[in-house]
Amino acid sequence: MAVRTIVVDDHEIMREGIGALLRKCENIELVGQAGDGRSAVELVQELRPDLVIMDIGMPKLNGIDATRQMIQLLPDIKVMALSAHADNQIISQMFLAGARGYMHKESTFSEMRDGITAILEGKTFLCSRISKIIFSDYVNLIMNPDSVETDGLTLREREVLQLVAEGNSSKEIAKQLKLSPKTIETHRENIMNKLKIHTIPGLTKYAVQKGLTTV
Repeated sequence: MAVRTIVVDDHEIMREGIGALLRKCENIELVGQAGDGRSAVELVQELRPDLVIMDIGMPKLNGIDATRQMIQLLPDIKVMALSAHADNQIISQMFLAGARGYMHKESTFSEMRDGITAILEGKTFLCSRISKIIFSDYVNLIMNPDSVETDGLTLREREVLQLVAEGNSSKEIAKQLKLSPKTIETHRENIMNKLKIHTIPGLTKYAVQKGLTTV
């Protein structure tokens, strides 16, 4: 049976390129594409794929939080990160969200194919480029999971933080998340208090540093 697959990336040319390569694989069926994390989560709910190829830096909802939501919806789904990010903290956060593999965008397709095979077999996969960069940090993460820094933000607060950093008003965020503007204002206040950052430029800088957005 073919592996039902979705490709998620905010660049159409990247989605189309990966899709064209995946269509050459006999055991993979490309069933959908999405250009942002929020649309990807909705697509996963609708199509219930086996595999998601996931970018990280995307608008509306980043790949880390989109992956976390997907795993909550479908615990057996396999997520392969595909990103230009090589920062060990972002990579760690992606695995903590539930990804099973991580590919750098400069990797070869043959390596991606090997990675897909590995994660479908229940293994964890790092491409050679990423493995060389973060091997020691990854081992430390496995041995000492409590050593990972956390900011105390809830998943909803992370969503709001990303949208604030991308220049959305409370009213616009409320519309996207189907919440009241008052609730969004409460989330913004909680975010600022938890992070001890009380300006929009400061929140934007923090969100970029944490890989929540690329603005």
